[in-house]
This record gives sequence, C-alpha cells and structure tokens, in this order.
Amino acid sequence: MADPFYITTAIAYPNGKPHIGHAYEAIAADVIARFQRAEGCDVRFQTGTDEHGLKMAQKAREMGITPRELCDEMSSHFRAMCDALHISYDVFQRTTDPKHYAASQELWRRMVAKDDLYLDRYEGWYSVRDEAFYDESELIAGEGTEKLSPQGTPVEWTVEESWFFRLSKYQEPLLAYFAANPEFIQPESRRNEVIRFVEGGLRDLSVSRTSFDWGVPVPDAPGHVMYVWVDALTNYLTGLGFPEKTPEMDKWWPANIHLIGKDIVRFHTIYWPAFLMSADLALPKQVFGHGFLLHRGEKMSKSLGNVVDPLELAERFGVDSLRYFLMREVSFGNDGSYSADAIVTRCNAELANSFGNLAQRVLSLIFKNLGGVLPGREAYSENDDADLMAKRAAFGDVIRPYFEDLNFSGGLDAWMLLVFACNQYVDEQAPWALKKTNPERMNAVLANLFQCIRDLAITIRPVIPASADILLDQMGIPANDRDFAALRDDAWYERLRASGFILAQPVGVFPRLDLPAEGTAL
Repeated sequence: MADPFYITTAIAYPNGKPHIGHAYEAIAADVIARFQRAEGCDVRFQTGTDEHGLKMAQKAREMGITPRELCDEMSSHFRAMCDALHISYDVFQRTTDPKHYAASQELWRRMVAKDDLYLDRYEGWYSVRDEAFYDESELIAGEGTEKLSPQGTPVEWTVEESWFFRLSKYQEPLLAYFAANPEFIQPESRRNEVIRFVEGGLRDLSVSRTSFDWGVPVPDAPGHVMYVWVDALTNYLTGLGFPEKTPEMDKWWPANIHLIGKDIVRFHTIYWPAFLMSADLALPKQVFGHGFLLHRGEKMSKSLGNVVDPLELAERFGVDSLRYFLMREVSFGNDGSYSADAIVTRCNAELANSFGNLAQRVLSLIFKNLGGVLPGREAYSENDDADLMAKRAAFGDVIRPYFEDLNFSGGLDAWMLLVFACNQYVDEQAPWALKKTNPERMNAVLANLFQCIRDLAITIRPVIPASADILLDQMGIPANDRDFAALRDDAWYERLRASGFILAQPVGVFPRLDLPAEGTAL
C-alpha cells in the first residue's frame, strides 16, 4: 500500500488578484506533490483561499459589493491561476464553505472544553493588512510618530471585547515539542527565530472580534466572529472532512508539510500547534517557510509599479519555462529574484540549448538514419560508454535526496550535470559521422543517449510536467512508466524495441525565448 503524503499551501488572501509570490508557492508545492507521486506515495495536495477578516469586509465596501460577492470573484482568479500553471491540487478549499464553518466551530468548542478560552477586553495594536496583533515591543518607527508592524504595515490601537486563547499555557509544551522534533520548523533559520520568540514569553491571544461581522460566528457568543487566523488555519482539517471521522482524516492527518511564506511562520508554528494541542489533535510533521520572490532584487509593490501578473509571465515565456526558472534560480527557503532577462537567459541556456537541443539531435538522428526504429546496443564500448552509463545508472539516487530535502536548485544542478555529460558524449562520439564508418557503433551511441534522455525527462517531470510528457510521448514511453521506479527498470528499453515502436519525426519541445520589447512591464 502506498504511503500517504499530505501537502498544503498557505491559503491565499483574495483581497486582490494573484501575484508572482502566490504562483511561486503554488509551483513549489506542486513540484513536491508531483515528486512524491513519482516516488509512489498516495498524495493529497490542498490549496485554497482565506476569505474572512476585516480586509475583505473593507475591500468589498470600497467596491460597493458584498463580501461574499468579492470572495466569489477573487477566489475564481486564484483557482484559474492554479489551473493555468498546471498545479495538480486535489482540493481547493474556500473558508466560506459551510463545512469549513462547522470545522472551525468544532475546533473552538474543543478549546472551550479544555478551558483554554476566556472572555476579556482587548486593548492593543492591530494590523489590518497583516490580520495580526502586535506587542508594543515589536513595533518599529514609521514617519514622524507613526508606528508600524514588524512587516512595515500600519497598525491601529484597538479596544473591544474579545475571547482570549491561553497561549501562555502552551509555551513550555511548544518548546518541548520543538526540541523533540527538530524537523518540525524548516529551514533552520526559521526554527531558530521561532524558538527565540517563544523563549521570550507568550502572551494570551485575542481570538475573536466584535467590530465587524465578516467571519465564522463564535459558538454561543452572539456578536463575536473568530479571529481570521483561527478560521484560516482550520482549513487544513476542513479539506479532510473534520470534524467528522472520515477515511481522509484517518489516512492523511497529520499533514506531512505545510508550505508557507516566511512572513506567516509564527501563525503556523506557534498559534496552530497550540490550537491543535488544545483540541487534542496531532501536529503537522513539518512547516517550511520559504523566502520572498523579489523583482530585480526589490520587494514588489504597487507604488513601485513592479507587481507582475504570473499569468502574463506564463503567457510570455511559457508555463514550464516559468516553473523551471523559479525552481532553478532560487535557493528554496531563501529570498530570490527574478526578471525577464534572467528567465530568458536561464531557460535558453539550459532548456533550449542544452537539454532541448540534445533531445532534438538524438531523436532526429534515429528518425533520419534508422527510419525511427530504435537501435540496438551490440557495439557497446566499455572504454567509450561506461562513464556515461554509470552516471545514468546512479542518476535517480543522486537526484532524489535533493528533492526530498526541498533543495530544488541543487537537484536541478545535478540534473544539468547529466545533460552536460550527454552533450559532451554526443560531441565526442559524433554519431552523424559514424553512419558511414561504423553504423553498428552509431546504433549503440544513439541507444545510450535515448536511454539517458528518457531518464532526464522522467526526473525533470515534477518541475516541467507538460514539456516532459510531450517529449516522453514522442519517445513512446508508456504513461505508467514515468515515475522514479521506472529509473530502476533495466529492461524497459528492450521491451520498447520489441513492441515495434517507431519514432515519428521529432518536434522540438523547448523553443528559444526572446526578451520582451524594451519598455514592456515584465
């Protein structure tokens, strides 16, 4: 039976259309999900939208529509982004779904049963943009006497009746859990930040609001709606059918990984584990806080005019080129930068010139010189072929640990090494010249290269699924022979030859990209 693997993204706050940061996280999560499927796991991949809170209510009021109308419109943009970028999600969870109200209210009732909620008066700083409460000591100076949150967002002094969660009660249990489970918070830099914060002391958390009504109603407390983060975090359970005892809950909870941005690590590694402890629910196995994606080294903002629609980038450069660039260029976990120039340079050098050209040259030679009949390997040479084929044999075991550790750029570095080795081999062996001088040797060279290209396509498939499948389709590789187990199958090539497969005239999969015209806003 396949091992279950449950991965989630942070659910997006849809008070505006998706930006490249949303796309970056969705693509990274999709690469993880596809890799785990290729490893044979039974994957459940959940994403969605976080639709309550004061920001949504204010935005709807500005637009002259209801919050629900705003949610319906904006959530559709996020689903469309996922579909356009080939995000293979299983569940798109909206927090306005009735079943999500039931899940959130059940979590609340369990916290009540633990005596972890009490009614009091909240007076303190609140950032509407962050949907977060901040202590005075966390604020930074703005212009003049203005105070800002640690994220640089405006804060306002808020006074209202509120339910509080006894977060302080969970300070020591959280620290004990972090010590016993060092992989729970990743990367290590985020773990260290969280531990320092918790060691500094936790204050009880205001978890309801009465100043607006766009949220999940608090059970048995008229006029109160849940703090948006109580509601939002519960989505990870809602998608599995909680509070019902469903087969999905039994199979996939706790989640293997919550993939989130570094700006919301505190909510996922302090508040969420404490809520789950209170509700007697298992904690997720890992929370990974990735870095920000910058545009030419600058944080994106509307005032700078550098906010880019990810679908415009995908349309301009191709979905798989964008996916490849983001996974290749950025050391995952750290901040990274992108630009149109960098996308074009990277994808042309590696996808078009190196891998794409390799595949096109080899497949074209088989089609032209052998009529598309796959060649035999009777003239295999230990002197000339052993090094390349040894690299190919070890390739899956070399790549796999990088993807398991979410080191996508490192994995793609290793992938490129085999691409380079294949290109060096084809240049040295010159199979186009062997047709006249030694056709049997040409056959062996092309057979070796065909096998390498197939393995390269399979291993890159989690990153560029559509392009890899187009190439594998041309090569006659069955759809059920494209996972990592197939890399360990030594008999596939002879089976394919024996099947009578004839290679048709190959079509290039990776066209060269052009830089956008000067002045184009990309």
